[in-house]
Amino acid sequence: MHLAQLNIAKAKYSLESTEIKEFVDNLDPVNRIAESSSGFIWRLKDDSGNATEIQAFSDPNIIVNMSVWDSVDALKNFMFRTHHKDFLSRKKEWFFEIPEDTYVLWWIPVGHIPSLEEAVEKLEYLRSNGETPKAFSFKCNFSATEFILSNT
Repeated sequence: MHLAQLNIAKAKYSLESTEIKEFVDNLDPVNRIAESSSGFIWRLKDDSGNATEIQAFSDPNIIVNMSVWDSVDALKNFMFRTHHKDFLSRKKEWFFEIPEDTYVLWWIPVGHIPSLEEAVEKLEYLRSNGETPKAFSFKCNFSATEFILSNT
Protein backbone atom coordinates (compact mmCIF):
# COMPACT_ATOMS: atom_id res chain seq x y z
CA MET A 1 0.00 0.00 0.00
CA HIS A 2 1.01 3.59 -0.64
CA LEU A 3 -0.04 6.71 1.24
CA ALA A 4 -2.00 9.46 -0.52
CA GLN A 5 -2.39 12.94 0.92
CA LEU A 6 -4.45 15.99 0.10
CA ASN A 7 -4.03 19.33 1.78
CA ILE A 8 -5.81 22.56 1.08
CA ALA A 9 -5.26 26.19 1.98
CA LYS A 10 -7.29 29.33 1.43
CA ALA A 11 -5.04 32.12 0.19
CA LYS A 12 -5.35 35.53 1.83
CA TYR A 13 -4.07 37.17 -1.36
CA SER A 14 -4.12 36.68 -5.09
CA LEU A 15 -1.24 34.40 -6.08
CA GLU A 16 0.05 37.28 -8.23
CA SER A 17 0.26 39.68 -5.25
CA THR A 18 3.47 40.79 -3.58
CA GLU A 19 2.17 39.64 -0.19
CA ILE A 20 2.37 35.98 -1.20
CA LYS A 21 5.25 36.25 -3.67
CA GLU A 22 7.78 34.45 -1.46
CA PHE A 23 5.47 31.45 -1.17
CA VAL A 24 4.77 31.34 -4.91
CA ASP A 25 8.44 31.84 -5.81
CA ASN A 26 9.35 28.80 -3.75
CA LEU A 27 6.78 26.38 -5.16
CA ASP A 28 9.14 24.99 -7.80
CA PRO A 29 12.13 24.55 -5.45
CA VAL A 30 10.00 22.88 -2.77
CA ASN A 31 8.32 20.65 -5.35
CA ARG A 32 11.76 19.61 -6.63
CA ILE A 33 12.72 18.68 -3.07
CA ALA A 34 9.55 16.61 -2.77
CA GLU A 35 10.14 14.82 -6.05
CA SER A 36 13.71 13.97 -5.10
CA SER A 37 12.79 12.86 -1.57
CA SER A 38 13.06 9.25 -0.56
CA GLY A 39 9.64 7.61 -0.73
CA PHE A 40 8.08 10.12 -3.14
CA ILE A 41 5.83 8.47 -5.76
CA TRP A 42 3.68 11.14 -7.48
CA ARG A 43 2.17 14.60 -7.09
CA LEU A 44 -0.73 16.46 -8.66
CA LYS A 45 0.37 19.15 -11.11
CA ASP A 46 -0.87 21.01 -14.14
CA ASP A 47 1.05 22.06 -17.25
CA SER A 48 2.91 24.71 -15.22
CA GLY A 49 4.30 22.05 -12.90
CA ASN A 50 2.23 23.20 -9.93
CA ALA A 51 -1.31 22.59 -8.73
CA THR A 52 -2.18 26.17 -7.80
CA GLU A 53 -4.48 26.62 -10.80
CA ILE A 54 -6.33 23.33 -10.25
CA GLN A 55 -9.74 24.04 -8.76
CA ALA A 56 -11.27 21.40 -6.51
CA PHE A 57 -13.65 23.66 -4.60
CA SER A 58 -16.11 26.40 -5.52
CA ASP A 59 -13.93 28.98 -3.74
CA PRO A 60 -11.17 29.94 -6.23
CA ASN A 61 -8.91 31.01 -3.34
CA ILE A 62 -8.61 27.43 -2.08
CA ILE A 63 -5.51 25.80 -3.47
CA VAL A 64 -4.77 22.09 -3.32
CA ASN A 65 -1.72 19.92 -2.97
CA MET A 66 -1.94 16.18 -3.46
CA SER A 67 0.77 13.55 -3.52
CA VAL A 68 1.53 9.86 -3.04
CA TRP A 69 4.30 8.46 -0.84
CA ASP A 70 5.55 5.00 0.00
CA SER A 71 5.01 5.56 3.74
CA VAL A 72 3.88 7.99 6.41
CA ASP A 73 7.50 8.41 7.47
CA ALA A 74 8.56 9.40 3.95
CA LEU A 75 5.91 12.13 3.86
CA LYS A 76 6.81 13.33 7.36
CA ASN A 77 10.50 13.46 6.47
CA PHE A 78 9.75 15.69 3.49
CA MET A 79 7.33 17.91 5.40
CA PHE A 80 9.30 18.40 8.59
CA ARG A 81 12.96 17.77 7.71
CA THR A 82 13.44 19.74 4.49
CA HIS A 83 13.10 23.33 3.32
CA HIS A 84 9.33 22.66 3.20
CA LYS A 85 9.14 23.13 6.99
CA ASP A 86 10.26 26.75 6.62
CA PHE A 87 7.15 27.51 4.61
CA LEU A 88 4.86 25.34 6.69
CA SER A 89 5.79 27.39 9.75
CA ARG A 90 4.77 30.58 7.90
CA LYS A 91 1.41 29.31 6.65
CA LYS A 92 -0.56 31.89 8.68
CA GLU A 93 1.16 34.74 6.82
CA TRP A 94 -0.32 33.67 3.49
CA PHE A 95 -3.39 31.55 4.25
CA PHE A 96 -6.56 31.89 6.28
CA GLU A 97 -7.17 29.53 9.14
CA ILE A 98 -9.86 27.02 8.17
CA PRO A 99 -11.86 25.65 11.12
CA GLU A 100 -12.30 22.21 9.53
CA ASP A 101 -9.65 19.62 8.69
CA THR A 102 -7.40 20.92 5.92
CA TYR A 103 -5.57 17.72 5.09
CA VAL A 104 -6.28 14.03 4.87
CA LEU A 105 -4.21 10.88 4.51
CA TRP A 106 -5.43 7.55 3.14
CA TRP A 107 -4.03 4.26 1.92
CA ILE A 108 -4.18 3.31 -1.75
CA PRO A 109 -3.07 0.23 -3.69
CA VAL A 110 0.42 0.37 -5.17
CA GLY A 111 0.17 1.83 -8.67
CA HIS A 112 -3.11 3.68 -8.06
CA ILE A 113 -3.06 7.41 -8.77
CA PRO A 114 -5.90 9.07 -6.85
CA SER A 115 -8.22 11.47 -8.59
CA LEU A 116 -8.94 14.90 -7.19
CA GLU A 117 -12.56 13.83 -6.69
CA GLU A 118 -11.40 10.85 -4.63
CA ALA A 119 -9.21 13.14 -2.53
CA VAL A 120 -12.01 15.63 -1.85
CA GLU A 121 -14.29 12.73 -0.88
CA LYS A 122 -11.66 11.53 1.61
CA LEU A 123 -11.38 15.01 3.13
CA GLU A 124 -15.16 15.27 3.42
CA TYR A 125 -15.28 11.77 4.92
CA LEU A 126 -12.70 12.76 7.55
CA ARG A 127 -14.63 15.95 8.35
CA SER A 128 -17.90 14.00 8.73
CA ASN A 129 -16.68 10.82 10.42
CA GLY A 130 -13.49 11.70 12.20
CA GLU A 131 -10.33 9.64 12.01
CA THR A 132 -10.75 6.10 10.73
CA PRO A 133 -8.47 3.76 8.78
CA LYS A 134 -10.22 5.05 5.62
CA ALA A 135 -9.27 8.71 6.14
CA PHE A 136 -7.00 10.06 8.85
CA SER A 137 -4.38 12.60 9.86
CA PHE A 138 -0.96 12.42 11.47
CA LYS A 139 -2.75 12.43 14.84
CA CYS A 140 -4.08 8.88 14.45
CA ASN A 141 -1.83 7.62 11.70
CA PHE A 142 -3.62 4.35 10.92
CA SER A 143 -1.42 1.72 9.32
CA ALA A 144 -2.02 0.09 5.96
CA THR A 145 -2.71 -3.15 7.84
CA GLU A 146 -5.45 -1.43 9.87
CA PHE A 147 -6.94 -0.14 6.61
CA ILE A 148 -6.91 -3.61 5.08
CA LEU A 149 -8.45 -5.19 8.19
CA SER A 150 -11.17 -2.53 8.31
CA ASN A 151 -12.21 -3.50 4.78
CA THR A 152 -12.49 -7.26 5.33
